[in-house]
Amino acid sequence: MGMRLQVMVGILAGLLLAGCAEDMGVDQHGRKVTAEQLEGQWLVINYWAQWCAPCRTEIPELNRLSEQLAGRATRVLGVNFDALQGEALRQAADDFGIRFSVLAQDPAARYRLPRNEVLPVTYIIDSQGQVRERLVGEQTAAGLLARLGELQGRE
Repeated sequence: MGMRLQVMVGILAGLLLAGCAEDMGVDQHGRKVTAEQLEGQWLVINYWAQWCAPCRTEIPELNRLSEQLAGRATRVLGVNFDALQGEALRQAADDFGIRFSVLAQDPAARYRLPRNEVLPVTYIIDSQGQVRERLVGEQTAAGLLARLGELQGRE
């Protein structure tokens, strides 16, 4: 009986730890973003910074794209290049007028994204979590929507 209990405790502890590993952190509003929420979805992940002028003009395009993708299995996510956290991240996102989720925790390790030296940079991740495209420079909603359509059509 004691051995079975130890095994059960071990299994439960493993499941709890696995659940923690699946946590994507919080967004700019402190809302938890879980891997489960993103599972099976295509992701458009954009890296931006306050000092990046093209980022400032690109954000309205990403807001538009996020709105156009509402109700579809594709999400736009932002990541602050300077790893701002808490109130600083919320303020920077508000200053830029960002209306999509900005992750406080960089998902680069999860999706095996390289460190970028140039901004803005946008990654398209497929529903299996694989990087399908790395786009350097300012993007438009129309261009990203067209590229998503091409990539999703190949699935």
